[in-house]
Amino acid sequence: AKFETFPIWNLPLKHPVNLAYEAATADLNDVNMIDPFHLEAYGETTVNYNRDIEIFPVVNAMFELIAGKSPYRSPTDMGVNMAGNCIIDDEVCREASLKEIVRRYYKCMCDQKVSGVVKQDRFKLELLMNQAGIAPGEREVEKKAAACSEAIDGAPAAAIELADGSIVTGKTGPLLGAASSALLNALKRLAGIDQEIDLVSSKAIEPIQQLKTTYLGSKNPRLHTDEILIALSSSAYENPIAAAAMRELPKLRGCDIHTTVILSGVDIDTLKKLGMNLTSTPHYEEEDRMYHKR
Repeated sequence: AKFETFPIWNLPLKHPVNLAYEAATADLNDVNMIDPFHLEAYGETTVNYNRDIEIFPVVNAMFELIAGKSPYRSPTDMGVNMAGNCIIDDEVCREASLKEIVRRYYKCMCDQKVSGVVKQDRFKLELLMNQAGIAPGEREVEKKAAACSEAIDGAPAAAIELADGSIVTGKTGPLLGAASSALLNALKRLAGIDQEIDLVSSKAIEPIQQLKTTYLGSKNPRLHTDEILIALSSSAYENPIAAAAMRELPKLRGCDIHTTVILSGVDIDTLKKLGMNLTSTPHYEEEDRMYHKR
């Protein structure tokens, strides 16, 4: 017997949850299928995946050889997964699954851009999006990020969708990168702070920039997400407004963020630690760059 969460056997073959499983295993080329053994044995349509279905006759023959009789009539019989019975809000699960498929697609495309090698799972993901009736650029968070970038002549921009559905944006400037700017603007919105108020003064940022460029050899003076959070935390000691913003950080967990360029590794790691769901347009701020510098 086995416990495997996905695919969920008693959800439809093309249910977004099962499609999201295929997207998550696109590099393994797992394919969801109707279990023909279960259909023949019970007249019931259930979902399994190609590798279990392909190997079932072998498993069945081994049981018969060892025990004289197989306790299973189908690979679905072998499962003890009841996750499908735990879904109490199908619409929420569908929406989350569709977002997951899109995230998998963007990750694949960014990996392809970084490596310069065409990834075969890209075509599987495009097929899954087509089956799910979705496409890149359709989410509001992507539209807002793109619109913000267009408004500043194509410069990098970012957008964050908060839990209440509202979206805040951020753009690249002389002090902050787009993701850092969007992060501060999101914290202001969550804390009810006026967007025109500076949580961290430029005078506090400039010495950090000097440290990066003059002493640490960085070519990029703008603060990354981890650096702006450290600057914000140091400001919180004497600035109650900055402290109020800091307290809102846990509310970013689970929020979607989209950037119009591929972020540096440090930004990706910081957003992941915050529990945010990042997608990025597979485009470099400087298209001749083959790698990111901190």
